[in-house]
Parts: sequence; structure tokens; C-alpha cells
Amino acid sequence: MNLKCLLVCSDEKTVRVLRRVLSDLEIEVDHCSSSDSALRMITRQRFEAVIVDGGDAEEASNVFRAAKASPVNKRALAIVLVESTVGLKGGFDMGAHFVLHKPLAVERAKSSFRAVRALMKRERRQQLRIAVQVPVDCFGSSSRFKARTIDISEGGMAIQFSGHKPKENALRFSIDLPGLDDRLELDGELAWEGKSDHAGVRFKDATEDQLKTVRKWMDNHLSEPERDEDPPVLARLSELSPGGCYLKTSSPFPRGTRVVLSIKETNLEARAGGIVLVAHPEFGMGVEFLQTTSAQHDQVQGLVKSLRASKDQSPDIQVVPDGLETPAPDGSLHMYQAFAGERSASGTPVAESKDNLVELFRHKFQVPVEKFLEQMREQRTLEARSHAKAST
Repeated sequence: MNLKCLLVCSDEKTVRVLRRVLSDLEIEVDHCSSSDSALRMITRQRFEAVIVDGGDAEEASNVFRAAKASPVNKRALAIVLVESTVGLKGGFDMGAHFVLHKPLAVERAKSSFRAVRALMKRERRQQLRIAVQVPVDCFGSSSRFKARTIDISEGGMAIQFSGHKPKENALRFSIDLPGLDDRLELDGELAWEGKSDHAGVRFKDATEDQLKTVRKWMDNHLSEPERDEDPPVLARLSELSPGGCYLKTSSPFPRGTRVVLSIKETNLEARAGGIVLVAHPEFGMGVEFLQTTSAQHDQVQGLVKSLRASKDQSPDIQVVPDGLETPAPDGSLHMYQAFAGERSASGTPVAESKDNLVELFRHKFQVPVEKFLEQMREQRTLEARSHAKAST
């Protein structure tokens, strides 16, 4: 299954550059020179990404809104091309996930779109669903419920309960998928409730082995299995705190991308999840670590400890996408709303202290990259002075 994007642009030079770049990355391009023709195409075809020239901010906003309102394109990655004077803020205000500055150069654009392609593949894969009806045992804190699957994806499933639905949100699911020797045991939460006895389940905190099992099962039941995912993006550590890190890379992922960070070297292996809060094309990205459960918190501590121990010989960090969270109208990310109030097994919030680096990511993501880096350096200097004073 080929990746496909819609390009809305009337500038011939920009179109030529993007056609070459996207062709090299095996991404098909449907081109429209006007927003009117783009709006018609959005309602008729599915695209993994919508790329719009932001020369006319109102028209670009209209195209992105139409894509998000379209059932088949609401998860499409929104990319806007703007002049440097418009900046990141102007691009995000149009509704984009990712902002690229014009004029585009082939190699620079290719670096940016490598990460975009990996995310496009991951998003499409997560949306694939296989219709299958098998029994499901659902276990709550003190009750057991019976259900049957309607369909299954990598990240969750739709189910139909036999009788009443549970009142609690977090459940343990036991599924006997056809073709598997052992029952699949997964934690999850009810993500939505449909009419009558239908509900949607989002898998939570699945192990790497569990994810591999689900992916392999899906590949065996898809008429056109997905080809291998793209190799990880390599990045170098620039800033680190208990709550997040800034990574230098020519291929940053768009803001809102859930990512998995990992280090794999001799006598050194660690991994943790995060979400991209700052994306500076061709330069780097700011990532907040996900620590809403005790297991995630332990993973982050292991990664931070490994990175600090490596000091100036910081190893390459491998970054792979794990999906996309859509920013709310105020610029915040639904990820935080979804996990608001979640507590660890001990009953206390896992991560509750203020982290200055993460606060910078959250509130300055629209600031031009030069100014952002300056503020990050100033913050580092202030913290170093504070630590020196506290140790004396």
C-alpha cells in the first residue's frame, strides 16, 4: 500500500522540489493548484498527509479544517509551507502539525520528510482494523465481564459486551485470537462508548513482546501487509532534565508525535516513551517524557541515568514514532487531558514537580528557533548557578 499525500500549491518551483523529494521517498503526490479543487479531493480520497502552501493563510486554514472534518482524512498529517517571516506561530495558527520554511531545497526537504514519512506509515498502520469476532474476558478490580470483539487494531479494539457494561474505565483483557497458541493478555481502558452495548478499547502499557504479537497477527491477516517500517531517526542529546530532553537531529518529528527513545550500545540499553512538544525543522526537537504510570516512570529514570552516566560521550539516541496527538485549539495536546489525574499504584501522581525544561517546551514551542535556543541556554546557565550555590 503506497503512501499518498495531497499537495496544494501554485508555485511551480516549490511543486517541482516536492515532487522530486516525495518521489524519492516513495510517496505519491496528488497536486492541486487551488484550494477549491483541494476541498473537492479531500472529500473523495484518503491521504496520509496534506501539504499546503501557506501564502494565503485563510485558504490554508480552510483546507486543514476540511481535512480534519473529513472522516477519511481527519488523521492526515497537516504540513504547511511558509515564508520565514511568518514563522512557526503563523504556521501553527493555520492548523498545521508541522511547519516548513520556504524556499525549499531538495536535500533539506528530504531530511524533514524522512521523519514525516515514518510518522505517516505509523499513523496508517494504527488505523488498520481487522474484523474478527472472538470472545473477550474483561476483568475489573472486583468484577468480570464477557464481551466479543468487533474489530482489532494495533492500538485497541471495538467490542460488544454481553449484558451490562462495566462502570470502571481501566480493565484487563484476555483474548483468544485465531492462530495464536496462547491467549493474549493486555491492559486497556474504555476510550469511547457507543450505542447499546458497544465500546472502544485503547490498549495501555503494552510490552514490546505484546506489541510484536499483535503486529505479527495483524500482518498475517491483512490482504496487503505493511512493508517494514522506516529505520529509527538518529539524534544527539543537547539538553536533559528529569522530565524531558532536547535532541539535535536534521529529521525531527512533528509536534504532537508520540515517540519511543532508545539507546542500544555495548553494555548500555535503555528505552522510554515521550511526546514531541517542540519541532524545529532540520535542527531538533524537544521531547517530554511520558511518566503517567509507575512503569513509565521507571523506564524514564533508567534512560536519564544512562544518558547522564555517558556525560560528554553521549550515544546516538534512536527515535521512532508511535502515533500522533492532535493539538487542541489552545495549542495544548490531548495527551495531557487524557492522562489528567492518573495515579501510580501507590495512589500518588507519578510526576508532579515542575520541570523548567518541559515548561519551556510547552509554552515556547512557537518561538523562532534562534530565540528558543537562546532561552534554553539562559535557563541552563541559571540552573547551573543555582546548583553551584546550593552545593556551597
